[in-house]
Amino acid sequence: MQEKKMSLLARHVRGARGLLGWSVEDLAEKSGVGVDAIRRWEAGTQKPRNATRDKVRKAFEDHRIEFTNGDSPGVRLRPRGSTPSLEPEHDAEF
Repeated sequence: MQEKKMSLLARHVRGARGLLGWSVEDLAEKSGVGVDAIRRWEAGTQKPRNATRDKVRKAFEDHRIEFTNGDSPGVRLRPRGSTPSLEPEHDAEF
């Protein structure tokens, strides 16, 4: 059975940026998504395309961010050297 990815919301993006100490410009550079597109997404004025969500998710996951699902979806930073978890954990929720 294929695992369903949780929907990446603006609050997850802001939370993940906060955990990494990234600016919008940092995320744009690492994901290949435009600064204005990220700002509009975070402000809630425009929904991103699926390709945009995928690029942003990959940029975060490449830098140890894990988006958790389950009873209380959230964002957490994986410890260095760890592999992504299949079990939901709730360290930092946004």
